[in-house]
Amino acid sequence: MNVLVVGGAGYIGSHCVRQLAAAGHRPVVLDNLVYGHRGAVAEGVPFYQANLGDEAAVAQVLKSEGIDIVMHFAAYCYVGESVTDPIKYYLNNAAATYHLLSAMLGVGVRRFVFSSTCATFGVPERLPMSEDLAQAPINPYGQTKLDVENALKALASTGALSFAALRYFNAAGASEDGSIGEDHHPETHLIPLAVDAAVGRRPSIQLFGTDYPTPDGTCLRDYVHVDDLSRAHIAVFDRLAKPGVGLFYNLGTGTPTSNRQVIRAVEQATGRKITVVECPRRPGDPPALYADSAKAQRELGWKPRFPDIDSIVGTAWNWHRSHPNGYGDR
Repeated sequence: MNVLVVGGAGYIGSHCVRQLAAAGHRPVVLDNLVYGHRGAVAEGVPFYQANLGDEAAVAQVLKSEGIDIVMHFAAYCYVGESVTDPIKYYLNNAAATYHLLSAMLGVGVRRFVFSSTCATFGVPERLPMSEDLAQAPINPYGQTKLDVENALKALASTGALSFAALRYFNAAGASEDGSIGEDHHPETHLIPLAVDAAVGRRPSIQLFGTDYPTPDGTCLRDYVHVDDLSRAHIAVFDRLAKPGVGLFYNLGTGTPTSNRQVIRAVEQATGRKITVVECPRRPGDPPALYADSAKAQRELGWKPRFPDIDSIVGTAWNWHRSHPNGYGDR
């Protein structure tokens, strides 16, 4: 199929573009390059630089490229920033997405795969986290994702759209061949921050909270490889053929990994010691978040190929070692 990957120059989107091509589909990328990188887009893939909320421009791409299905990764995702600048997140993550959906419906594109998040659940009622948990976001980032989920459900109920919303946990790692990986500005994710500390690009790494009710006192999170996430997005295609379908899947390995374990895995991969500065807890950080992905495994035949933190960190280190300046475009 012809697949428009909105945000296809970003971290997860660019990996999904590679996986789409490997699966025999034809990806087309639309990205405004605010956070994405032109160098992350595979050679030969059609690329359009446009804003998600530019309905006319998006509609033109959908028509000219004969798009069959849209995959949406073009969200802002800094939780802390969403608290201090919420309007930025409501305009981009929610309002601009509604313009995208309007453009799709206007030209007759009826299938949609949405990059959602476990942040829609807030502090979970129980662990591991399954799809039937109550959703109560504790920050604007999670709320805007939930707002889009609700809009998708409303559209599907009319038969106008079929969609899958994939709620994933901590995306991590890089492509196996080391050609693309994680390059955020600013960087907030633990693995690349730990790599930077290991190789001396930063003097230390901050460890927020060491007194949680967890085995080693630090937060537990579910790290899932970015290529595993990409394969799940593609696996839903066949289930969206009928009109009015609405699907939700939680995606993670189901293995809780502590912040200290992540730091040790980076030390082992790099062979270097990391200086850790212990800091107080950050407001709004739940002690533990990890997935129950049984539904995705059962219905999609999806199974992570990178089931543990060491294998995930190994791919991340391969990328950072060969690309010390990331894509070099900032």
